[in-house]
Amino acid sequence: MENLTFNADIIFLEGLKVTPQSSFSAFILLLLIYIFIMVSNIGLIALIGMERSLHQPMYLLFCNMSINDVFGASTIIPRLLSDIFILTKDRYITYIECVIQAFCAHFHAGTSHSVLMIMAFDRYVAICNPLRYATIMTNKMVLKLTLIAWFLAFGSVVILIGLNVRLSRCRRVILNPFCDNASLFKLSCDNIILNHIYGLGSSVVILGSSIGSITITYLKIVVVCLTSKNRVLNSRALQTCATHLTVYLIMLGSSFAPIVLHRFPQWSDNGKIASIMFHVVPPAFNAVIYGLQIKEVRQRIINTLYNHKVSVFN
Repeated sequence: MENLTFNADIIFLEGLKVTPQSSFSAFILLLLIYIFIMVSNIGLIALIGMERSLHQPMYLLFCNMSINDVFGASTIIPRLLSDIFILTKDRYITYIECVIQAFCAHFHAGTSHSVLMIMAFDRYVAICNPLRYATIMTNKMVLKLTLIAWFLAFGSVVILIGLNVRLSRCRRVILNPFCDNASLFKLSCDNIILNHIYGLGSSVVILGSSIGSITITYLKIVVVCLTSKNRVLNSRALQTCATHLTVYLIMLGSSFAPIVLHRFPQWSDNGKIASIMFHVVPPAFNAVIYGLQIKEVRQRIINTLYNHKVSVFN
């Protein structure tokens, strides 16, 4: 233990704060949630991959979201599970592992916003320009938009974390459930004004672009629905847009909860727990919401379960 104290590459990580009495319950709950996230999202990816009728732009975007959700959950949850039965004072992580975890956490967050923006654009084209949808949203276009979304998120996070790696370190304690950008620059006694400026600026750009583009997209969709007398079009638009908007609002709620709670000292511990929610709540709900709300996916799931049941009894 003494050697760890003087090793600058070994950092104390608070992790998930639970009492010894509730450790087992917390472990089982978090493990079940993680298993559910993996099964539901990987199941949706496999279903879309195997069913050729689902090889359409909208469903390929679902795959992007599920892949990102699996990645985001796997970034945080396994580490939390491995530390639950370790005493808080004995939880350590190497600096390199901490940097990697912070990078992955922010990469997941950035990609979540960019993928949902692409999905909003897809719905806009489908509803507002239905006759041109097939020519605009080709599989090639989906691939291009996906690569742009992932590479933009990757590039912005490389700069974000790179600004932290350049700093010297005078502290070795992170009082958070997991490593993130703020945790890393708080380890330094150097001038971190550039880190604050870039971190705040990138957050404003990402959130502003996300909220702004989706708001404008939905306003245009509403205008089209109000001016259209096609009830079938309006019903389908309402269904698909409500699903997408539900997923987006869950993500925004999970994003803003820790920001708000951290502003109140008496709720600081609740804020730490809320910071985990972004990597737990959206991944747990997204695949279920899309899987059950989209008719083609829901029907395929029902058919798969029915055929499995028939084969068992035969």
